[in-house]
Amino acid sequence: MLESQIQKSIINHLKGLPNCWAVKVMAASKNGTPDLLCCYEGRFVALEVKTPIGRTSAIQDYQINQINLAGGSAHVVRSVDDVKAILTLLKESV
Repeated sequence: MLESQIQKSIINHLKGLPNCWAVKVMAASKNGTPDLLCCYEGRFVALEVKTPIGRTSAIQDYQINQINLAGGSAHVVRSVDDVKAILTLLKESV
């Protein structure tokens, strides 16, 4: 499956959730900005989508770390199931 197909399935899943706002980042002023941004039940979540064999770049790793340090929740995901697991953990941690 291509990264774009994974992104589409994830964004469709997110848009179907109650209390969730989600957007695919088309262009950003900061290099390495994750592919998808969302607010889920009051929590900022950033998702960098990769194929099962895809790897993040150094700048993507840096931006993910910066989001997490700022109190957001940033992750590398490879499927809708990865996203479901992350959102379940976030919901349980509130």
